[in-house]
Amino acid sequence: MSGLKRKLKNKKPPEGWDMIEEVIEDFEQQMKDAVNDEHEGKRKCEANWKIHRIHWEKNRFIYDLMYVRKVMSRELFEWLCREKIADGPLIAKWRKPGYEILCSMLAIQKGNHNFGTTSHCRVPLRLRAAQQRVTPDVQTGCVSCASGDGKFGGPIWWNTPMDDGEAQEESEQQNRSTWGPAGVGDNEGSAPEGRKRAAAEFDDEDELPDEFRARLEALKKQA
Repeated sequence: MSGLKRKLKNKKPPEGWDMIEEVIEDFEQQMKDAVNDEHEGKRKCEANWKIHRIHWEKNRFIYDLMYVRKVMSRELFEWLCREKIADGPLIAKWRKPGYEILCSMLAIQKGNHNFGTTSHCRVPLRLRAAQQRVTPDVQTGCVSCASGDGKFGGPIWWNTPMDDGEAQEESEQQNRSTWGPAGVGDNEGSAPEGRKRAAAEFDDEDELPDEFRARLEALKKQA
């Protein structure tokens, strides 16, 4: 039994949980694997970067269903927040102008940074000194989560592809299909198939959509 199942063993989840449970469990397993990863050759802070990115991805999945697709019930969303499955404060920040792709609440906690400021990843790339332009935040591994700087609908992380090439184009297409706004994807004018399975009609398909699996597998392979 997974840790998530043990945590929720005696609790009755709201309707709709069964349709996203497998995806959330996969994120939780990735988080566990990231915590247990060997840290040899890495700085102590770098060991947490992958954890922060997986946390962002999991919560963006929930945010997308709730506020972009508008296919998750308020009851289920609030239950996810109460059970600490969803990061309520982070998701609330994403709804405010200027914080649409905020990497982590740590980035804006002034007590964690010198001179009572926020992380440099909140400063647009065009306004930075040259030496800070591609430097990840030491706590989160985020290079930039300032509005307008993101790639593939999210922050620029320490391992986000920065080159213009065929591999990046493929990655961008996959991200648009999975995380892009409604109507943007491989089939113009319709929501991606994975989103329909994860929430919209809550149909009877047994398998997790390929695009979810591809995105989760990609996260697993990233160092």
